[in-house]
Parts: sequence; C-alpha cells; structure tokens
Amino acid sequence: ERVTREGLYREYDVDLGDQEYDDARSTYKSAKETKSKKGKYTALIAVLVVGSFIIPMAQYFWYVKDDDSADKFFNKVPEPEPEPEPKKKGWF
Repeated sequence: ERVTREGLYREYDVDLGDQEYDDARSTYKSAKETKSKKGKYTALIAVLVVGSFIIPMAQYFWYVKDDDSADKFFNKVPEPEPEPEPKKKGWF
C-alpha cells in the first residue's frame, strides 16, 4: 500500500506494509538461572579488581628492587652539629 505523507519541505510517497521485525518476546534469563551463575561472575569481577591493584604494585617493586636510595635516606648517619663560633671581644 502506497500512502502520501506531508513532510516539512514537500510531500513524500511511503510504502506501508506488514511489520516484520517487531518481536515482543522477553529474551531475559530467568531469575533462577541468573542467581545460579551469580557466583561465577562475582569471582571474575573480584579477580579483575584485585589484579588491577596487585599487578601494578608488583611491577613497581620489580623495577625498584635494586634501588638503594631509600636505604641511604632512612639509614643516613646524622651530621654532627657545627661548633659554635667563639664570641668576639668588643662592642659588636
């Protein structure tokens, strides 16, 4: 069936036919099926989150394992205080 519709700039001829692509069936999984697989996905998310913290920290410590600058800083021997200058005789 061909119908003429009024548009903003002119009139358009439109072919009307049967609607072929509308499917109103539910494609969601049931609550029971979702609940039974929840633990698997929770474990997966936990592994990914923990890995996102552990892997960069392990990589950082791998890079700085031979660096001894922190040991030099924290084990630094305190410098002796300088001797005070002798007092000058006179007005100033």
